[in-house]
Amino acid sequence: MAQHLAGQAPVGVVCRALELAPSSYYYRPRPPEDLEVLGWIEEIWTDFPTYGYRRLGVELGRRGHPVNHKRLQRILKEHDLVRPPGPRPARGEAGPAGRYPNILGGLGVERPDQVWCADLTYVRMGRGFVYLAVVLDVFTRAIRGWEVSGSLASALACGALCRALARGTPEIHHSDQGIQYAAGEYVALLAGQGVRISLSARGRPTDNPYVERVIRTLKEEEVYLNEYRSVSEAREEIGRFIDQVYNAKRIHSALGYLTPAEYEAQWRAERAREAGPPPLGG
Repeated sequence: MAQHLAGQAPVGVVCRALELAPSSYYYRPRPPEDLEVLGWIEEIWTDFPTYGYRRLGVELGRRGHPVNHKRLQRILKEHDLVRPPGPRPARGEAGPAGRYPNILGGLGVERPDQVWCADLTYVRMGRGFVYLAVVLDVFTRAIRGWEVSGSLASALACGALCRALARGTPEIHHSDQGIQYAAGEYVALLAGQGVRISLSARGRPTDNPYVERVIRTLKEEEVYLNEYRSVSEAREEIGRFIDQVYNAKRIHSALGYLTPAEYEAQWRAERAREAGPPPLGG
């Protein structure tokens, strides 16, 4: 009806007369093939959350799902998934790869705040995505810091790190070679605290397994069970889960079925007993 009348009068007039939103006139159902492509994109962004459309296109082809680049750009734009470019190291500045090798190989992690690992991922909302950055204490599995943002800019990773540094300081900070972790502001935050920096080898995202498992847990037990309507709602609900559930209530088999908070408290109590009472007059 609206399409027929629109040929005789302006669309806005027709829609007001029929009490329809103009978007109803322009709406076209999305082809089911587009939904399949969105599923493939989600799988890739699970492993490589910083990929832009060019790398997405190449990776889709590598996985046996070739998609024309114009179609891929259209799908990303229609679903509000076009990402602004992230920050880059200053021109002429040496990249971090040669300066910061992976120093975790063979290292025994024996105490809290010995090693922190950082990573980020996307969080799918009803429409579009937001991004989650976490900083994990490897020994206790506690999430020391986190941040949620609608952008992959450096403020995302820096926000999570600042939240973590407000609670303590690690000896070693490990991450992949993502540009967020190579940004000057991020490196300066670590260097200012005397933290040693460790990076996964290029092309080896599996070099950061502890934080990857934690991100999978957050998605399975919080993100996939909810549909966030805004960045602020995602931040509130994910933050609540991390602080009130994951750190304080969720037991881990790797921690002897204690929560991260219980495990750390138990470790510190045992160290205090081993040290004995302070000397008199001390």
